[in-house]
Amino acid sequence: MSRAFLVVMDSVGIGGAQDAGQFFNGTTPDTGANTVAHIAQACAEGRAEAGRSGPLHLPNLDALGLGAATRLASGAPTPGLDAEPTGLWGCAREYSPGKDTPSGHWELAGLPVPWDWHYFPDTTPAFSAELSSAAAQAAGTEDILGNCHASGTTIIADLGAEHMRSGWPICYTSADSVFQIAAHEESFGLDRLLDMCRALAPRLHEMKVGRVIARPFVGTPELGFTRTNNRKDFAILPPAPVLTNWAQDAGRHVHAVGKIGDIFSMQGIDTLRKGSDADLMCHLSDLVDEAEDGSLTFANFVEFDSLYGHRRDISGYASALEWFDREIGMILQKLRPGDLMLLTADHGNDPSWSGTDHTREQVPVLIAGQGSGEIGQVNFADVAASIAHHLNIPAQGPGRTFI
Repeated sequence: MSRAFLVVMDSVGIGGAQDAGQFFNGTTPDTGANTVAHIAQACAEGRAEAGRSGPLHLPNLDALGLGAATRLASGAPTPGLDAEPTGLWGCAREYSPGKDTPSGHWELAGLPVPWDWHYFPDTTPAFSAELSSAAAQAAGTEDILGNCHASGTTIIADLGAEHMRSGWPICYTSADSVFQIAAHEESFGLDRLLDMCRALAPRLHEMKVGRVIARPFVGTPELGFTRTNNRKDFAILPPAPVLTNWAQDAGRHVHAVGKIGDIFSMQGIDTLRKGSDADLMCHLSDLVDEAEDGSLTFANFVEFDSLYGHRRDISGYASALEWFDREIGMILQKLRPGDLMLLTADHGNDPSWSGTDHTREQVPVLIAGQGSGEIGQVNFADVAASIAHHLNIPAQGPGRTFI
């Protein structure tokens, strides 16, 4: 039986969302944001030279249709991305009213989000007195630190020393529907942090807050603090079956790579492999070698978003894309006859844009192993329907196959 590999390049948007004007970074609407095109333009103009140099070089992704998909989505020029596609290619638009991880992934898996997420106000304090008290009680402390919108790296630099002195957890949020808790792995304890998140998650999920995220870090006030790879997302459960459930219910093996297990709360998932993006690429390569006939592998590569998009690091984002292109090129060569590998994204995060939030964009749909041609503009939910069609399993939800 044929296998399917669904790979999400987290935040690699290609612009052109028709409703982008309804979404904001601070007071700036997302109209005109375009993650790939603006990175390519910066590289061509010599504005992305830190750690790399020259035009954006993505021969494997471009051959699959990345440049063509970007032009289809937005009409934007993409310097250096002008190959004639050899794969199936198109772009996808999101129906769900969000530009966040759960919205994008759930809809790619066939389930548009059926409600509006709860977002915390960009004020200080951001959380109600009742919620702050519940967080402190879950931590066993007198109070919490933070209680505001913040960058995760900035807030641990600002409050890490006070956290170690007082023992109070650092609680913060962003423009996403999230409640994040940062704590020192050694002085506070990783297990204690995870227990705190686990205890708070049901309350926040009832509020329709999408995720409670544990953000452990290490270091000292003198030498600085660094977040570790022990992040864990406690996500709200999808309210209906998604692609992973469809596959598992049909008797297929389902393998998750990266934060997919957290996003779907391990629903419909048999195995989970985690780590840095470099680790995840090794896991994906191993699964291309080893995954069973008829299986589904669902992977997310998060560092485009977490390390470079939110930090508005154009050079770092470009370097990450070029690294991914080299690595995925070697993996594509190992696909078996009949395999399908679909590369896409969940939202944008234009590093040239104002603010530090995600950007509302269309995303590429690049398919290897199924011939070549344009699929045009499709919907996120069509991705799940198409993979189900390829695997010959029953599909649910509003999607329609483009295979």
